[in-house]
Amino acid sequence: MKKTIGRREKISLPEWGLRNVSGKIDTGAYTSSIHCEYCEEKEEGGRQVLYFTVLHPRHRKYNGRIIRTESYTQKKVKNSFGQEEVRYKVSTKVIMFGEEFEMEFTLSDRSKMKNPILLGRKMLRGKFLVDVQQINLSKKSKK
Repeated sequence: MKKTIGRREKISLPEWGLRNVSGKIDTGAYTSSIHCEYCEEKEEGGRQVLYFTVLHPRHRKYNGRIIRTESYTQKKVKNSFGQEEVRYKVSTKVIMFGEEFEMEFTLSDRSKMKNPILLGRKMLRGKFLVDVQQINLSKKSKK
């Protein structure tokens, strides 16, 4: 059975050391995205490795952790202004409603946006229904 979520939800990204970070639900976006300040691709021992940080340094949940992954791709995405750009796409575990699942994020500059995390249709499909009058239903379900 699908769970109902609000227009904003708290999610945890345990592999990245983040708990209860607010994400905005965007049914118009296919892929989820997260704000990225630093992103660098390096070659190590003949393999490509991506290093990045998430959230803005002034965000209260920012931990400064440099995340390392060899498992990433690049994806062409239309930004909110309709311009096409190439972004890195990474995966991590996400916890909502006490359940853990794998989720993909594109890394993007969301510094001009109110919400550092956007949760798109790919994450919603088959799992959630959106009630736009509600917020933080995943957090409230624990009480």
